[in-house]
Amino acid sequence: MATRTATTSKAAGKSNNSNTSKTSRTSKNNSTKSPSRGRSQASASSGNRTQSSGSGADRQSSSTSGSASSKSKLEEFFVDELKDIYWAEKQLVKTLPKLQKAATSDELKKAFENHRSETEGHVKRIEQAFEMLGQRAQAKKCDAMQGITEEGASVIEDTDTGTSTRDVGLIMAGQKAEHYEIATYGGLVQIAKTLGHNDIARLLQQTLEEEKKADQLLTQIAESKINYEAAGEDEDE
Repeated sequence: MATRTATTSKAAGKSNNSNTSKTSRTSKNNSTKSPSRGRSQASASSGNRTQSSGSGADRQSSSTSGSASSKSKLEEFFVDELKDIYWAEKQLVKTLPKLQKAATSDELKKAFENHRSETEGHVKRIEQAFEMLGQRAQAKKCDAMQGITEEGASVIEDTDTGTSTRDVGLIMAGQKAEHYEIATYGGLVQIAKTLGHNDIARLLQQTLEEEKKADQLLTQIAESKINYEAAGEDEDE
């Protein structure tokens, strides 16, 4: 009886030792696998952060690209308007001598002559603006100025030589040209500032001020006596 008990005790001890050994091995295996899973999770977390960062960079890049595109369109419009006024100024250089020759008043003749010299300077300023932009100066036909200069030619055809009425018509034609230029240069100055072309803005501002003075001078000439003289001219004269 005692022998069987001892045998049973030994068997139980072996069983316990076996279970303990298995538990130890399992524990070691789990311990060995755990760092691997940790590294994998850390790697996945790092990958997620990288993707998130990349997405943010993509969004920022996309936003910047959109902004640059918008600015590029405004720059393109600005250059296009420079081409327009470049053609207009060159057209006026050709037209003003004709107005000067057709005018009756010496004061008006002198005003047209002086403004022709100024207009030649305006052409050079626009060429400077193109140079500042790193572009070749190009002219694009300005339909508005084409119409205004044609109207000036019609005034000469429709009025009599040596009359103040012709001078009134010439002054109106000249002021229509000035008003178009004032509106154009005013807009160009503001756009140049928006685009950061401050040097070009200052350059065009000089022309804008000269156009305003030319317009005021024509008004003074008309109001001083020409309008009154024209009012006294009979239709048959």
